[in-house]
Amino acid sequence: MNDYYDVRIKEYRLGELKKNKKFQFIHLDIEDLEAVKGLFATHIFDSVINLAARAGVRYSMENPVIYMTTNALGTLNLLQVMKEHGIQKMVLASTSSLYAGQPMPFKEDLPVNTPISPYAASKKAAEVMAYTYHFLYGLDISVVRYFTVYGPAGRPDMSIFRFIKWIDEGIPLKIFGDGSQARDFTYVDDIAEGTIKALQKVGYEIINLGGGKNPIPLLQMIGMVEESLGKKAKVNFGPFHKADLRETWADITKAQKIFNWHPKVGFAEGLKKTITWYLENKYWLKDVKV
Repeated sequence: MNDYYDVRIKEYRLGELKKNKKFQFIHLDIEDLEAVKGLFATHIFDSVINLAARAGVRYSMENPVIYMTTNALGTLNLLQVMKEHGIQKMVLASTSSLYAGQPMPFKEDLPVNTPISPYAASKKAAEVMAYTYHFLYGLDISVVRYFTVYGPAGRPDMSIFRFIKWIDEGIPLKIFGDGSQARDFTYVDDIAEGTIKALQKVGYEIINLGGGKNPIPLLQMIGMVEESLGKKAKVNFGPFHKADLRETWADITKAQKIFNWHPKVGFAEGLKKTITWYLENKYWLKDVKV
């Protein structure tokens, strides 16, 4: 619930989750070891899915310390308390940003030892610490590397949300580069399914969760949004950001083999669902900062 991006999006998601009677929300910071200890002392868990992280490549360059304290130290706190309470299973959300400079499609066994942003470095630190606790204490760890997650109630700092909103409102788009950079967009429902499947026992495995097909260039995505909204985009181009990846593309063979997982929602369908959600909620999304 931090304010890295507009909290109203997070409050909307939380409201949706609270509709499930089995859901319980406890507001605490995984950087606070004593608070984490208190949580584990008063609740019994079968496993932990760690989705609590600071995201955003560019902002990590402005405030690198908070990325390390949340993504690395926060993960360490969870692992340590899991060990103390005999909880064996963690699913750790990680990122395709680690594959910078590697050949595509990105496979999990590529040497990702040169992260090019504090965000990617903090996620690598979390992965390595999780392996240490697997090796030393037998914790079962599924590291799931996400590839550009999008969908309804998605992050407003990401291109899909921004471009939909800006095109609809007639605000010029800001593109860093020439627009040829491409992403392996992955619909949020597919990511959720893969994350749940990752709860099975694997030992220690790193698994890509991505669209697995040819990546979508930004200009192609913008064209699809224009067609769906019936509006033309105004585009301003700027220099490519050195911490960004020009292209991402997941090899998802491992996820298919281990989890019997494959993405079900194609990009055209997922984008349509996202735009529909935006139009249904634009009465309050108009005030959301991007």
